[in-house]
Amino acid sequence: MRQVGYTRVSTADKDAQLQLDALVDAGVQKRDVFEDVTSRSKNAIERPVMTKLLEYAEAGDTVIVWRIDRLGRSLIDVLNTVELLRGRGIRVRSLSGGIDPTTSTGRLMLHMLATLAEYERELIVERVNAGIAAARESGTRFGRPPVSPDIIDEKLAIVADARDRGRTAAEAAALVGWS
Repeated sequence: MRQVGYTRVSTADKDAQLQLDALVDAGVQKRDVFEDVTSRSKNAIERPVMTKLLEYAEAGDTVIVWRIDRLGRSLIDVLNTVELLRGRGIRVRSLSGGIDPTTSTGRLMLHMLATLAEYERELIVERVNAGIAAARESGTRFGRPPVSPDIIDEKLAIVADARDRGRTAAEAAALVGWS
């Protein structure tokens, strides 16, 4: 019966150190912590590190997370992940809130916290979308800046000349800042 830790951040520029420290403080060996960096669009079962955790953890083990919402990006995903683990005889423990899904009270708390986490994410998405809409209305342009056809023609001429002089396509492209 091992304690297996799981951390998740949504982008590489975010740091899971807070989660890792909490898991180690709770007694999880650092070698038994699975650290995931993944896009919000992936369900738990589609995440490569979660897949490794599922292969590693055995019946009787306990998967410990800092917060229950680290197990999924939506209410359904969190609940499916907990049920998947429980179905394999693997216990789940959340350090924040002390949720124990083996009890009816723990399952109630799990549902409530997962619902609140999903609500919070939806509010963030709404705020971001409102900010983008306001920026567009005020004239902000998104995406690559428009490029003049004359500039493209100049760069193509430079590339063609470099190729005629024996440079490779990669070398010629690099002259004008292209890959």
